[in-house]
Amino acid sequence: MRCFVQARMGSTRLPGKVLMEAAGKPLLTHLFGRLRRAELLDGFCVITSTLAQDDPIAEWADANGIDSYRGSEDDVLDRYYQAAKQFGVDHVVRVTADCPIIDPAIVDEAVRLARQEAGSFDLLTNRYPITFPDGMDVDVIPFASLEQAWREAGTRFQREHVIPFFWEEGRRVRNFESATNYFHTHRWTLDYPEDYQLLKAMIEMFPGREDSFTLQDALDLIAADPGLAAINAMHLPG
Repeated sequence: MRCFVQARMGSTRLPGKVLMEAAGKPLLTHLFGRLRRAELLDGFCVITSTLAQDDPIAEWADANGIDSYRGSEDDVLDRYYQAAKQFGVDHVVRVTADCPIIDPAIVDEAVRLARQEAGSFDLLTNRYPITFPDGMDVDVIPFASLEQAWREAGTRFQREHVIPFFWEEGRRVRNFESATNYFHTHRWTLDYPEDYQLLKAMIEMFPGREDSFTLQDALDLIAADPGLAAINAMHLPG
């Protein structure tokens, strides 16, 4: 299964966030360093928009030997569908560039479950409900289900955020969960300046292991230094 990573430069809250640096490398580089450690992925692709402001992402992909696809900025569902069609995949593994420290073991678990339960779901995800720390998000969508969503999704919200279509329209959703619910206490996604400050600090606290520290390593780090979690605590869900 091929992993498609959506990325853009045009965030209103944190412009250019995916190419901001930690330990001397763009966060997008850290993310793909982690995805390369996943054992069950067949390949990767970064999908961005055709806007000039996203040229640096396409240039980054070319420089790093990573496939890229450019499509609609706002209709992200169309962007995924067209990219999946171009690469001829049976399933789309979906990760966003907002998750630069995702544990590849979680990605592998999603792929393993998708293979094991093929044909029984339209969306396999770990965020309905969310129990993992925010920033450990992964989805697997069979191409046929993605195509149906592409044809039928009628709201801007569904087309921008891709996966809500499946539960809003009563499709078969398979969720896998963490044994402990960390969502309300651990925020490792990239959306605000404080998120970047925390992620940069965490990555730089693992010299030589910036792209290989695990979910458990990160949990242990936060437990040992609770002040880290306070950096972006104002953005935790209420």
